[in-house]
Amino acid sequence: MSVVGFDLGYQNCHVAIARSGGIETVANEFSDRCTPAVVSFGLKNRTIGIAAKNQLITNANNTVSSFKKFHGRAFSDAFVQKEKNNMPYKLVQMNNGGVGVKVNYLEEENVFSIAQITAMLLTKLKETAEYNLKKPVTDCVLSVPSFFTDAERRSVLDAAQIVGLNCLKLMNDMTAVALNYGIYKQDLPAPEEKPKIVVFADMGHSSFQLSACAFNKGKLKVLGTAFDPYLGGKSFDEKLVEHFCTEFKTKYKLDVKSKIRALLRLYQECEKLKKLMSSNSTDLPLNIECFMNDLDVSGRMNRAEFEALCSDLLQRIEAPLRSLMEQTQLRAEDVSAVEVIGGATRIPAVKERIAKFFGKDVSTTLNADEAVARGCALQVVI
Repeated sequence: MSVVGFDLGYQNCHVAIARSGGIETVANEFSDRCTPAVVSFGLKNRTIGIAAKNQLITNANNTVSSFKKFHGRAFSDAFVQKEKNNMPYKLVQMNNGGVGVKVNYLEEENVFSIAQITAMLLTKLKETAEYNLKKPVTDCVLSVPSFFTDAERRSVLDAAQIVGLNCLKLMNDMTAVALNYGIYKQDLPAPEEKPKIVVFADMGHSSFQLSACAFNKGKLKVLGTAFDPYLGGKSFDEKLVEHFCTEFKTKYKLDVKSKIRALLRLYQECEKLKKLMSSNSTDLPLNIECFMNDLDVSGRMNRAEFEALCSDLLQRIEAPLRSLMEQTQLRAEDVSAVEVIGGATRIPAVKERIAKFFGKDVSTTLNADEAVARGCALQVVI
């Protein structure tokens, strides 16, 4: 039997397998190594991944995304109460007090738990692994954020159990990243020498995680972790959305937030604009055809304006960094390298803030998107 590493992200998932030639991140049926964490329910069928993401706007009320943050939480939780108004789908209270998602599926109303929705996603990822391995998959290692509570971790394990997966280990994202980094390094100090200290900074879609690790040949020790569970790429998207909602209200007299489809379209366009600004510092256009009331809308933004707009988010980067250094009692000069991963670290200002804090350039030797899944698969091999 083969053991597989699954990285269950807030926005995207990756599957890594161990082959004789090493660790490989495998592609889905669309030849894409990245599978969106989206499940969509229709009148006749259920779609998962890329096909489901394509229905985020056309079938908004029955397409479930960004659900990872509701694992193991009570419906009465203040975070759930705040977030439920921002979701295009309906969150309801389960009989056990947990969070459920109400959707129309096969022409009737259904309520699914977060563990059940995650299980549906895992079914798809399991199929991807089995197609590439050409044999059944039963054992796996799953990634979870380092700040997940016991209840949240149990909910992820429940999802694996529903699919018939035997989860050998729940691995913290940052430990998986550190393992993926250290296993291939040839220049690590001998076991009896002073270890090499590396800080890993991972800013993904919804959270910012940090860890400091000590490396010797054949040895990895996690010295400490820190995080901001609510700072990620989505936070930057929200700033852009808020900006253009205000602009379009003044310019076109449109109330974007009154129409969920229009708001979701704006989110998608703002995410594209954010990515473009990471590689271009010039003025960039945002154009949406037939946006609302058959109106075409347009706006502009450049990187400097974007950074000014997100100044409060950029300031939040420092607090977890300080927390990590205090916790581990490390000084900036003790750190040999700073490795950044996660999609949001592609924002130049994010990298600059981290580099400035440590007084050294950050490294990007790891694959920003696949490092966690690869680390999970490596855990199985060693």
